[in-house]
Amino acid sequence: MARDGINKALVMRARQALLARGEHPGIDAVRVELGNTGSKTTIHRYLKELEESEAGQARSAVGLSDELAALIAPLAARLQGEAEETVARMRQQCDAERADFEARLVQAQEQIGQLQGQVDSLSGQLQAETERHQQSREQLQQAEVEQVRLRQANQDQAAHLKDRDEQVRSLEEKHRHSREALEHYRQASKEQREQEQRRQEAQLQQVQMELRQLQQTLILKQDEVTQLNRANERLASENAYRAKALDEQRDRLERQAGELAALHGQLVQSHAAKEVLQERLGLLQAETGELKATLDTQRQEAQALHIGLAAANTELQLLRQIIVSEQERARLTSEETAPERQEES
Repeated sequence: MARDGINKALVMRARQALLARGEHPGIDAVRVELGNTGSKTTIHRYLKELEESEAGQARSAVGLSDELAALIAPLAARLQGEAEETVARMRQQCDAERADFEARLVQAQEQIGQLQGQVDSLSGQLQAETERHQQSREQLQQAEVEQVRLRQANQDQAAHLKDRDEQVRSLEEKHRHSREALEHYRQASKEQREQEQRRQEAQLQQVQMELRQLQQTLILKQDEVTQLNRANERLASENAYRAKALDEQRDRLERQAGELAALHGQLVQSHAAKEVLQERLGLLQAETGELKATLDTQRQEAQALHIGLAAANTELQLLRQIIVSEQERARLTSEETAPERQEES
């Protein structure tokens, strides 16, 4: 008994089945006919014994009659014809399957080309969206920097306006003190002039009285009159000097009033500049909001493109797997039909 349950009778039946189909009864073909069981060494030994047995029978049958040869020849011709028809039919089927496979391969390659084009297009769109996203991010950063700069400028301007207000208040305080000093000077000058006038009037009355009383002694009192005249001149000079000082003080007050008006103008301009900066800050904040909304939209579009790219890659992998399966199937078909071609050749 041979290994794996294989005996000579089973090998003989498998060999006869292969010969009936017009196939060469090789070791591998017989083993496949037996269901891929049995040792190749055992099958080779049984095949060799069967060939030697048939060769002996052929030698013993050399002397058979021509009638037996005539009966066997049509059967052999019929078997040969059936084998040729089977081979032709299988060849046509193989050619049809090959043509169908080639058509499907061309269609798959076209689909791969289209998908590759879509992948390239999606990659380009993704790159463009990435660049736009980067530009939007840079614009947003610039806007934020500009916003910070404007906020700092607004704070500096507010501090500058505060300093200006302090200067204006200081000038107003100085102007008030100057007005008070001027008013005090005017009052003092007025009182002094009134005192001088009263004194002069009193002196004049006294002089007149003395003049009436001392008309007889006019020559003796001429020196006193001269002294009184000099005193009058001195008082006049003092009055002129005080009037000049009063005019200079008035000029200084007018200059300070002009400076105060100029500072008020600068204050108004500073307030106007502050309003312009606040309006610009509001516009930048609105633009920043729009840029953030655009950035969110671009992020959503980029996510959708990533999803589409992943789906395209998945479909491309499936097509590649289908092509590999078809190629493997074609290879197996070619290997199955190779022994038949060898027998035909």
